[in-house]
Amino acid sequence: MEESDTIITLIGTRLAKVGNEFIFKGAAKECEPCKFNKTCLALNQGSKYRIVNLRNSARLECFVHDSGVCAVEVIEAPIRIAIESRKAIKGSKIAYEQLSCNYPDCDNFVLCRPSGIKAGEKFSIIEIEDDIEEPCNKNYQLKVVEIKRQ
Repeated sequence: MEESDTIITLIGTRLAKVGNEFIFKGAAKECEPCKFNKTCLALNQGSKYRIVNLRNSARLECFVHDSGVCAVEVIEAPIRIAIESRKAIKGSKIAYEQLSCNYPDCDNFVLCRPSGIKAGEKFSIIEIEDDIEEPCNKNYQLKVVEIKRQ
């Protein structure tokens, strides 16, 4: 992890523990008048984050968290996706392309269409896992990879 990968944000004090992970769902209605909302909302909606450091113990009042919030450092957790095997090269840079699939009951649908990613976003492949075990209904040859945003 590089220091440049960390993001400072605010999180509920009860949730602020190193190693905790969360998916950022976006702003609550109560966040609109808050003077700290730009700090809290500077994350990618739908992405998973891991707390890597607590910044200080200062507690700030919050309209959403009853025990207030505190500053933490987070990193975006690697995202597991399925991509075509021919594109699965460790260290390569890709622009995300959603696979054309209309089988939402498929066991691999979530890997093929992960939340928090938009078409055209740039990623680096950081790890190659295995081939998809279940045969693809669209006859794609797929591998599971871990990616991170550039």
